[in-house]
Amino acid sequence: MKKILVTRKLLRSCEEKAQGIFKATFNLNDELYSQKKLIEMSKGCDGILSALTDKLDANTINQLPDSIKIISNFAVGFGNIDLEAAKKRGITVTNTPDVLTDATAEIGVLLILGACRRASEGIEKAREGGWVWSADLLIGKQLTGTRLGILGMGRIGQKIAKVAKSLGMIIHYHNRSKLSEEKEQGAVYHKTLKDLLSVSDVLSICCPASKETIDMINKDTIEYLPKGAVVTNVARGDIVEDEAMIDALNRRKVYAVGLDVYKNEPNLNTGYLKHPSAFILPHLGSATKETRTAMANLAVDNLEEFFNTGNCKNKVN
Repeated sequence: MKKILVTRKLLRSCEEKAQGIFKATFNLNDELYSQKKLIEMSKGCDGILSALTDKLDANTINQLPDSIKIISNFAVGFGNIDLEAAKKRGITVTNTPDVLTDATAEIGVLLILGACRRASEGIEKAREGGWVWSADLLIGKQLTGTRLGILGMGRIGQKIAKVAKSLGMIIHYHNRSKLSEEKEQGAVYHKTLKDLLSVSDVLSICCPASKETIDMINKDTIEYLPKGAVVTNVARGDIVEDEAMIDALNRRKVYAVGLDVYKNEPNLNTGYLKHPSAFILPHLGSATKETRTAMANLAVDNLEEFFNTGNCKNKVN
């Protein structure tokens, strides 16, 4: 029986599934392992079921025991893993695509609504009590007729576009390549990032994190946005340059932000906290029981497929 290390606590049914297939070491206290401890814990193991919170950089991967043959990442993303370093060590890396599209898109739409309609300010005022209705109380931005720019029109971006279109938004997008007419569903394609941003009253960031997308939304590209634009991010925090975005909020170049992800999670840049128009969530994109169960089960399935066949359809390196 193969031995695996599960770095973060999973839902009970998923841990039971893993235990029925492998000799599994679980993280009972859901401790965030240091890189040093992760290396130590992986001794004698054949594979690792990792999470986005595990920083598997080249230095860490190069110190993993030779017995490790696969890292099954419990996420659709894999920006926490140095894929090239893993490949050089002969370690397969897999992810969990497809199963979290709907849940993450729901949070993407929530970010748009929350930022545009000043939800954080409204919640605070309701909790304080004593507010008096007036015609100009917390006036926000209406979605109907607003141009939504989607940066990264993959599965999640397409689902957000579908819901946003039903709310009367006009969809624009930028992608590495133009989608088929069927997948576009009437959305307008923009070949360059600059062209997309210039028409984005609301920007929804949905693209994967990569070397090319790190700080893609920065002090220069923010200037392409219309004044008073809303920016939301349901992808990865590394895509946004925080200081530039906070400066844009200070200048009112950007009206509001909606963030489910941010750099250095869970340590939010405190500059955002000074803005009541910042609608912030703690990385809830896939946080439904159905989705987290499906993700963990797929991560286990990826391990089983690899050990049975030597390959995996969800291999990313």
